[in-house]
Amino acid sequence: MAFGKLGQTLTALEIFDLVREDLDKVEREIGLESISSTDAVTYIGQYLQSGGGKRLRPVLVLLSGKLFAESSAALIRMAAVVEMIHTATLVHDDVIDIAKTRRGRPSVNVVWGNHTSVLAGDWLYMQAFQVALRERSFPVLDLLITLTQMMVEGELLQLERIGKIAVTEADYMELIDRKTASLFSACAKLGAIVSGASEADEARLGEYAWNLGIAFQLIDDILDFTSREKILGKPVGNDLREGKVTLPLIYALETADAEERKLVETILADGNYDQVSFGKILQILNKHHGIERAQERASEFTEKARAIIAQFPGSPYQKALNAVTDLVTGRDH
Repeated sequence: MAFGKLGQTLTALEIFDLVREDLDKVEREIGLESISSTDAVTYIGQYLQSGGGKRLRPVLVLLSGKLFAESSAALIRMAAVVEMIHTATLVHDDVIDIAKTRRGRPSVNVVWGNHTSVLAGDWLYMQAFQVALRERSFPVLDLLITLTQMMVEGELLQLERIGKIAVTEADYMELIDRKTASLFSACAKLGAIVSGASEADEARLGEYAWNLGIAFQLIDDILDFTSREKILGKPVGNDLREGKVTLPLIYALETADAEERKLVETILADGNYDQVSFGKILQILNKHHGIERAQERASEFTEKARAIIAQFPGSPYQKALNAVTDLVTGRDH
């Protein structure tokens, strides 16, 4: 995929090529740091790592850090830390959501059960902090502790709203700020901190990545309705099946009639598409332009991210961070 905005010609491959050697080191770091004296934790860590993933969060750490300095052991560690934290959240999310698949494979809770999975997720969280602690940096620890609190609060907010149709755009934005955008922002800030950036540059990069994270989650929620299971790696229409009302549906419900709202409420109550088909929900979304409006909203946030990153001096890494915005909005999974 090539990105043509404002003369931008970096491809996804070229973005990753800029940090490929560092990413290899990050993978080795994650592999080493995921080994536990308890076999179950080690096996789960290896299973999760072999499942792949976009590694977008470590890439954000690396690109942000390399805006200011050459790669370092500290930068590699921070990239590993954010991926371990992200992985831990996925394990816990899958337990809470009673998920069956993740990235096209059985989820950890299906293979090992809920009890072991929760404890493995806890261990991964703590191990990530153990790695971060080696930096002996209060700013790093402060950022990670605040981040973890934000993400847990986001999960609790989501649980409060499961199965409820009366979710507003403001409710939704509050949730994805805590669950997704805060982690993206922390990734960019961590890269800046360990590479000696000023507080002003750290804050600007954090704002860039926050906007990127919001756009990422919006696209994720759109793809839940528009992608195919083989591409997405998990069932489509899963959010609504799990009782989550996301922005495309929030927009559609603003102008939906009573009968259409009743169809959505039926799925929220049943937790399946047995009485109301997924195709019927897609019809409602298309009729009321829910997907189209959500895509426009995602574009607003990527434009904000581009405007912020354009303030930094030109370099291959600045160019890559600009191109990442297109990578996020143009993805199919």
